[in-house]
Amino acid sequence: MAKDPIYLDNQATTPLAPEVFDAMVPWLRDNFGNPHSAHLLGRKAAAAVEVARDQVTSLLPSNGKLFFAGSATEAINLGFGAAHALKAAGRDKIIVLDSEHAAVRDTALSYKEHGFMVERHPIGPDGIVSLEELGGSIDEKTALVAAMLVNNEIGVIQPVEAITNLAHEHGALMLCDVVQAYGRVPIPDNVDMAAISAHKIYGPKGIGALWVREGIDLPPMIQGGGQEQGIRSGTLSPALCAGFGQAAVLCAEQHDVDAAHIQAMANKARSCFSDWEINGAMDQRYLGNLNIRRDGVDVARLMSDVRGVAFSAGSACASGSGRPSHVLAALGLEPAQIKSSIRVGFGRYNSLEDIEIASKIINGAVETQHI
Repeated sequence: MAKDPIYLDNQATTPLAPEVFDAMVPWLRDNFGNPHSAHLLGRKAAAAVEVARDQVTSLLPSNGKLFFAGSATEAINLGFGAAHALKAAGRDKIIVLDSEHAAVRDTALSYKEHGFMVERHPIGPDGIVSLEELGGSIDEKTALVAAMLVNNEIGVIQPVEAITNLAHEHGALMLCDVVQAYGRVPIPDNVDMAAISAHKIYGPKGIGALWVREGIDLPPMIQGGGQEQGIRSGTLSPALCAGFGQAAVLCAEQHDVDAAHIQAMANKARSCFSDWEINGAMDQRYLGNLNIRRDGVDVARLMSDVRGVAFSAGSACASGSGRPSHVLAALGLEPAQIKSSIRVGFGRYNSLEDIEIASKIINGAVETQHI
């Protein structure tokens, strides 16, 4: 039987934590009640959903409520709905950073069909937005500003608290994609909406959530039976909710241990890939994400040659599109530099040995390209 590759693509998804699996099993096997039913089995399932809601919310700002969704992409689409009410008040402008995940970027661009002006605001060569330039773009016509806390491709951390202050100065709302940050990087208390996903924190796929500050009205995203606080109709999965909740609990309990582990692996990775250049800010970044390039490398060939390591040439959501990374292009990299970049992402279940072995395999394959 072929051996599984060393997994270094934790920005795309993370392995399911054993404790999360155990928390889900009873709701998959025995407790089958519909959480929206009024009988005992339904109430039992509903209680499990609310426990999970509290567990997930515990790592978010305190003055809001949480809506479960099928994914972070769905949660982001739900959050954009808040712009509709502001448009009626004359605010018809949406600003997103040009390095946003496609879930934000493409959703924003679709709002042109709803009569909004959409600005893809540039970032600097280090991947960080200029607050001065962004402040000059936000005005009284702006309904919503969107900026992700930790970039999924290059790991840089945006000054979201300061960005939110700029948005609020002009009465605009702030939507933040915190998928890569949740449980790892502190989430600013002043954001208006935050989208998260379970499968990026060692939880199950198929569930995300949107945290919304109290006082912000959202139009229903899915019509139907009025489940999930009247915003997202459809039967919730107690198993997925329980898994999400347990994953959040583990993030809190293991935060310091996880952080120290990631730091050690980041140090090892930078040493093992010392002949590569880092894309994005050197310091203002989440250390579990290492996006690097080496001039002359044919990454398409590299990924074909390297079967013993699971890594990425960009976002998993865009890797099959054939399009070059819009994030790396936003840094000002040339097409050849983009095509010579890889992303190595490590997490809780990786080891220093994983980094050492993977780097030898990748670097060895690069040498065969006769750079």
